[in-house]
Amino acid sequence: KHPLATLGYETKYDVFVKAEGGGLSGQAQATLLGIARALCKANPDNRDPLKKQGLLTRDPRKVERKKAGLHKARKAPQFSKR
Repeated sequence: KHPLATLGYETKYDVFVKAEGGGLSGQAQATLLGIARALCKANPDNRDPLKKQGLLTRDPRKVERKKAGLHKARKAPQFSKR
């Protein structure tokens, strides 16, 4: 509800979201970004207040790829001296 509260639209819009994949935190951030972008499309004047609150910025972090010879991206097999 943060984008709606920023613009004072809590009672003006009803939002229904279906999020899949990721965790709860990732889904919450995706929902927040989607609502903010939709409000920008509905009225371009909404862009400046949302941008100032940082609601139009996507989190650029991604999962690191798995490397050959490792268990995961950085977890190596147990080292044996003998």
